[in-house]
Amino acid sequence: MSVRNLRQLLAPKSVALVGASERPGSVGATVWRNLLEGGFKGTLFPVNPKYETLGGQRVWADVADLPQAPELAIICTPPATVPAIVRALGELGTRAAVVMTAGLSSARDLRGRSLKQAMLDAANPYLLRILGPNSSGLLAPGIGLNASIAAGGAASGRIAFVSESGAMMTGVLDWARTRGIGFSSFMSLGESADVDFGDVLDYLASDPGTGAILLHVESLRYARKFMSAARAAARSKPTLMLKAGRSIESATAAACLSGVLARPDDVYDAAIRRAGMLRAYTTGQLFAAVETLARAKPLYGERLAILGNGAGPVLLAQDALQYGGGLAARLSEDTVRRLRELVPEWSGSGELNLRGDAPPERYRDAVEVLLKDPEANAVLIVHAPNAVVDPADVARALAPLAKSSSRNLLACWLGGQSVVAARTIAAEAGMPAYRTPEEAVNGFLQIVDYRRNQTLLMQVPASVGDGEPDRERARALVRTALARGHYLLSDPETKAILDAYGIPTVPTLSAATPEEAVRAASVLGFPVAVKILSPDIAQKSDVGGVTLDLDSPEAVRAAAERMRRRLAELRPDARLDGFIVQEMARNPEAHELIAGAATDPVFGPVILFGQGGLAVEVAGDHAVALPPLNTVLARDLIDRTRVARQLAGYRNHPAADMDAIAAVLVQVARLVAEVPEIVELDINPLLADSRGAVVLDARMRIAMADRAGNPARSTLDRLAIRPYPAELEETVDWDGGQILLRPIRPEDGQAHIAFFNALTPDDVRYRMFVRVRELQPAQLARFTQIDYDREMAFIATRPNAEGIDETLAVGRVVADPDNLSAEFAVTVRSDLKGKGLGVMLMNKLIAYCRARGTREIVGEALPQNAPVIGLVKKLGFTVGPVAEEEGVRKFWLQLR
Repeated sequence: MSVRNLRQLLAPKSVALVGASERPGSVGATVWRNLLEGGFKGTLFPVNPKYETLGGQRVWADVADLPQAPELAIICTPPATVPAIVRALGELGTRAAVVMTAGLSSARDLRGRSLKQAMLDAANPYLLRILGPNSSGLLAPGIGLNASIAAGGAASGRIAFVSESGAMMTGVLDWARTRGIGFSSFMSLGESADVDFGDVLDYLASDPGTGAILLHVESLRYARKFMSAARAAARSKPTLMLKAGRSIESATAAACLSGVLARPDDVYDAAIRRAGMLRAYTTGQLFAAVETLARAKPLYGERLAILGNGAGPVLLAQDALQYGGGLAARLSEDTVRRLRELVPEWSGSGELNLRGDAPPERYRDAVEVLLKDPEANAVLIVHAPNAVVDPADVARALAPLAKSSSRNLLACWLGGQSVVAARTIAAEAGMPAYRTPEEAVNGFLQIVDYRRNQTLLMQVPASVGDGEPDRERARALVRTALARGHYLLSDPETKAILDAYGIPTVPTLSAATPEEAVRAASVLGFPVAVKILSPDIAQKSDVGGVTLDLDSPEAVRAAAERMRRRLAELRPDARLDGFIVQEMARNPEAHELIAGAATDPVFGPVILFGQGGLAVEVAGDHAVALPPLNTVLARDLIDRTRVARQLAGYRNHPAADMDAIAAVLVQVARLVAEVPEIVELDINPLLADSRGAVVLDARMRIAMADRAGNPARSTLDRLAIRPYPAELEETVDWDGGQILLRPIRPEDGQAHIAFFNALTPDDVRYRMFVRVRELQPAQLARFTQIDYDREMAFIATRPNAEGIDETLAVGRVVADPDNLSAEFAVTVRSDLKGKGLGVMLMNKLIAYCRARGTREIVGEALPQNAPVIGLVKKLGFTVGPVAEEEGVRKFWLQLR
């Protein structure tokens, strides 16, 4: 389930409290008091057989006695009673309930089920949605609903707060009241037996009363559902997460370094980033961030200019910017000249101090100059109060600039009572206001981080590379290894699989004996490196299992014998399967990197990149990303490591080939997505220099079954983000040749622009219902970078005369979160109409929706769009009359 019946949960017109009470300190009494004092305008039904009245209001003995079905029920009765109450509510017609009762997971009914499962079984036939169990309740201040155990209500506002923890809920409510923060909704999920973060995100994303969404997350269970909902929500409004349990380490045993390094908190970071959300690390930071983002304007760069009326506070802000990883504005010569006219004593560099006696006009003029400099993407003023200048006058002077400028103007008003008026004036002008220089800089950096995450969410990346991998060869190699009982693959076995995906590797041969090692070296050519081959040794160098630069048969033989003796002395328990012989990769300027994959218990496969070599664990320099990757996402993964600065080049060291490194990461992501048996992968080191990237050593762990003992899960089940569904590609005959019908890809951006430009103005209007001259970047990203788990766009494509793929037609369908209804649109290039492309794409969309279990396909068109209306009639759609309000004709096709 998803958003079904959540309106009754979050915006009910009537509420029943089952377990209402007047016993002091009881949950029933607390919730009943809150319901009465909250000012709820709807109907309240207290239910409890022990009372006839409560506070002068009639009490019903049983749910079945209620005169009507309440839209929402709050249940706070003993665990054993909950399943029957839920069933009775469902029979009555109630479609949402908050179960505050705890202990349902551990208690059992007569059939041996947990009471939590019995509750869900009772609710399921009626599609009754359950918040909880063990929920602390919910609040909807806009309708006066306080169905919670919180000590006091909440002010109305446009922030939605969703928490797993009841204690966090009540604590934050109390904290927010002292700061005047209001909410559109506030809820505690409890154990999330039914309604979870994904469901609530889907609802809040389209809620007009919610302007920002805040999440307090302890754990997630359904990563795919959460990621789809979070990405959809983050596209429409600021969505922020406070993740608890950062110090918790993974309990999963790992055979490869990637599995050790990819900590759960790193994976959550990657998920938050990929979803276009922003992460906060404290409660105060969470609310400060949403207040900042609510007032922030689009940021087109990341450089901040800072000025103030004192050197000390400005220096503190500059320090916070530098150590926070921010960038200071590089002012142009003209800007420096104009500022020196305003502040003659300023040297032109260092802190811009307007002096303590600076009048409001000097602030205004200096800020105006900075806002016009293209290298100052935002401006921060830091004002310390004094007896000479009224801070409120400074705020009034800056307010018009804050309103009129397209750039962000932030203000730090140091002090207490003396700057209250200034903060109020700044806030009314849309100027984010802060109490300290550090808070102000942190607010700017949050805007920067949010911009970066949104850019990744909306990015249209370039093509990922040439050629397709040999998937079948890779899968066959994995099947062969599993059949032999090999679950931890050796370097040669792993490299063979990497080679099938076009990942460059150093030529490597395996040898069972020292003599075979000599023959292998002769085949590769001297000099060579020889290493032990043992499934029990993770770091070969720890047991003297690596010898380099061997330039003769005798040297190879002696090295192999020496390694065998050394291993027997140091690790007599370790198996020796032979030796690895490698062509020497001589490049003293090459960077040693690590690239790999691990399997997170929540988010599935993750990709890891960072500084490699023997000291990889000590260096602690790595970042994690969720597959699938493309060039843009791979470059972002690289940029999040410290070693990225070295890869960019320094002194006499040329920059590494970043495209080659990114290509390896993209292919690693494809490999683990398309071969679900891969559990872990280490490429360490991956050698990279200006000429490319090559795998020196690699190791892989595979498995037939997941940890629960089930058959290996499919690609779609394992990944938190559904990858490109290559299985939906189809080659068909058309117009005397062949075309490819396939899902759209982010790389189709340029072809999609050409397709749009080939449409007539009327065709654009028929598709978008308005005249559009050109596609904006956000529109292009929305059309080409889609969530394959919730929507689909098929394109008809073929190479043009220059061999470049061109888009001939597009068919798109977007399903609701419950997959009940899917809305479609089909557009054919204007010069290709009447040749059957529209019918082809419509039939493919219908077949796709049927296979997904969608109930109906719906669409709409302007009345004058006769070709589309004729097309859908031919395909069996029902076409309605012109809708008076929208001025369109709607049509639908029942699929089941």
